[in-house]
Amino acid sequence: MTTQASAPPSTKTQALRSYDVADFPALTGLEEEWRFTPLKRLRGLVGEAQAAAATVRHEYGDLPSGVTVERITKEDPRVGSVLTPVDRVSALAYGGADQALLVTVAADAVVDRPVTLRVVGDGAEGLAFGHTFVEVGRFAEVVVVLEHLGSATLADNVEVSVADGAKLTLVTVADWSADAVQAQHLKIRLGRDAKATHVHVSLGGDLVRQYTSVEYTGRGGEAELYGVYFADGGQHLEHRQLVDHNVPDCRSYVGYRGALQGDDARTVWVGDVLIRAEATGTDTYEINRNLLLSDGARADSVPNLEIETGEIAGAGHASATGRFDDEQLFYLMARGIPEGEARRLVVRGFFAELINKIPVEELRERLGHAIEARLAKAGA
Repeated sequence: MTTQASAPPSTKTQALRSYDVADFPALTGLEEEWRFTPLKRLRGLVGEAQAAAATVRHEYGDLPSGVTVERITKEDPRVGSVLTPVDRVSALAYGGADQALLVTVAADAVVDRPVTLRVVGDGAEGLAFGHTFVEVGRFAEVVVVLEHLGSATLADNVEVSVADGAKLTLVTVADWSADAVQAQHLKIRLGRDAKATHVHVSLGGDLVRQYTSVEYTGRGGEAELYGVYFADGGQHLEHRQLVDHNVPDCRSYVGYRGALQGDDARTVWVGDVLIRAEATGTDTYEINRNLLLSDGARADSVPNLEIETGEIAGAGHASATGRFDDEQLFYLMARGIPEGEARRLVVRGFFAELINKIPVEELRERLGHAIEARLAKAGA
């Protein structure tokens, strides 16, 4: 089913949307949405529609009161109700996933502890496809953690529906084995006065590409998107966002930070914010910062604003990529701190603000240790 013509889009509002992979032209790497992505490293995820040859499993423990997890078929009307694929890989995932994992948070539930789910690859050869639907009822409050572990070549879609007045903190972690490949589209739909905070962490994997999009269905919606990523030698970590301000009086903030070390470490951040003509009163800002820790690393950072009305509260963007601040290092070393420890302190400080957005202490500590291990590996 195609919902929009396939002519090359001049604005984000004209982009092709379809559930059928056949509606998307074959990728060449010259497309604006794919020009930074090494297509060969996506393996078969840019190919034709096909059945899954591998699987990933979902793990979760005891669920808190007010939360249920179950599998549903694609015939369930919720599947595809939030997310319509906007690229070939997302459409491939939609067609390849026979079922979806449904996470439901009951209306009015204030969940007293985080809901943690793990997506685990078993290392089998071939492509795996996944689909997850997170449904947060009216006035509910919950923290959901979605971790990705093991080895897989995975294309998956995640649909997130946050009803009126609800509050969701969603933490997604890509801590794959070194050979894993993942391309994910995560779509958040916000109701009136709803708030979603999404924190994404990318550490593991050979190539990880996450596309996060947001839309609003009522006034007063708030979206905060944060990202932390650390690319080691040879890794490609790519993060794209589209915040579609399509109703009045909503707010968004996007803040991503990344560090890179080692030959051919590569990161990409592309932040798109669209403010439609009807979205008066919008307040939005996006910023990306990258810290280069060694020669041979490359960070691409592209913030974009598309504004169709002048009646907004505010809109801005910023991007910065650089090496260690020599003044910070000098300040610490002048107080007797060895250079290696001084460098670690600078990196900790660089990431601290965003890691502290994760409301799960054990996860914050684990991520801190993982970053420390990477710095120690490089002799920093």
